[in-house]
Amino acid sequence: MEKPIEYYDLSLQAYKRIKDMIINDELRGGEKIIQEKLAIELGVSRMPLHKAFQMLENELLVESLPRKGYYVTRFDLQDIRDAFECREAIEGVAARKAAERMTKEQIQELYDLFKPFEADPANADLKLYEAADNAFHKLILKNSGNKVLLKMEMFANILKRTYLRGLIRGPKDTFKEHLDIIRALEKGDGEAAENLLRNHFKKAQEVISEKIKI
Repeated sequence: MEKPIEYYDLSLQAYKRIKDMIINDELRGGEKIIQEKLAIELGVSRMPLHKAFQMLENELLVESLPRKGYYVTRFDLQDIRDAFECREAIEGVAARKAAERMTKEQIQELYDLFKPFEADPANADLKLYEAADNAFHKLILKNSGNKVLLKMEMFANILKRTYLRGLIRGPKDTFKEHLDIIRALEKGDGEAAENLLRNHFKKAQEVISEKIKI
């Protein structure tokens, strides 16, 4: 039996690598992408690179300016607030669905994320807390069991965009909110879990709105 033909889509590989570079801030918002340099770095020709940029443009991660080339999309406070509005809707539904199906082990996994900060939330290491916060919201989406919600989040990179400037509200303000959401999930109270999570994001939007006014 003949071995199947191996085929590597270079444009897809380039897309994934450039996307990681944007998310990890190796390519910063507003920065012009030097295509020749990037092509050499990634080891691809201009054609797959162009296809990669088209995919990234569809996800609003890069933008094409006539006669100027491609730039990494710059996200200001208004953009981040808009992203939080989307998270409120998407993760609100996810929390309600997750409350109906999460196991004791999955609930414990959420509790374990915040155990390191129990003694003194106000003075928690911000990087470690941000990682726990990120994992917490990803797990709620994952455990919602709704494949469409997951694809919506992955396509728009909504969660990642709200972390572009770090935590909007620190552990002093959000530690108890996270635990309250977990308790609602533990009780299987979908309505309470959704309302608590939506309010969690509304407060972030309020903080950003105040910053925009300054």
